[in-house]
Amino acid sequence: MRFSGRVVLFALLSFLALGTSARAQFPTPGPEHKYFERFVGTWDATVDSQGEISKGTAVYKMDLGGLWLVSTFEASFGDVKFSGRGYDGYDPARKKYVGVWIDSMSTSPMTFEGTLKDNVLTAVSETVGPDGKPVKANLVTEAKDRDTMVFTMSMPDGNGGSQTMMTVTYKRRK
Repeated sequence: MRFSGRVVLFALLSFLALGTSARAQFPTPGPEHKYFERFVGTWDATVDSQGEISKGTAVYKMDLGGLWLVSTFEASFGDVKFSGRGYDGYDPARKKYVGVWIDSMSTSPMTFEGTLKDNVLTAVSETVGPDGKPVKANLVTEAKDRDTMVFTMSMPDGNGGSQTMMTVTYKRRK
C-alpha cells in the first residue's frame, strides 16, 4: 500500500509539473465518442444463451471526461449471480472502437476492437479460456432504435463456421 501511494503521488506531482500547456493536450471526446451517449441509462436485458433464457439489468454512463462508456451488468443464471463491468471507447490512434470487459465468471479480461457502420458495432474480442488458451469471439452490437439494442457473441465452431453463444436484447427502462 505504501509503494502504491508513492507511485500515485509521483504521478500527480509529475502531472502538475507539466504546466498548463502540456495539460491542454489531453484528449477531448470526438464524434466517435458521442456515439456512446445514446446508451446512457438503465436497460432491461433478456439473455439467450443457447436456449437458456435469463433476465438482467444494465446501467450505462459516460465517464472520464466523456471518453468512456462504463457499463454495469447484473443477472442471474439459474441460482448463479452474475456481475460484469465494461469500458467502451474509441482509440483515434488505431481508428478503432475498443473496450474491455471483466466479470464474475472469468479471471481474464476480454478486450475488443472493431468498427462502426450504420449503428452496428462489429468487433473481435480476445481473452484467455479456462484451459489457459487464447479465445477469440465475434461481437456485434446493433442499435435498433433509441430504446432497443441487440448484442450477439459468436465463436468459431471448429468447422470453419461460427456458433452463436449468446444474444442479449436490451430495452431501455422508461
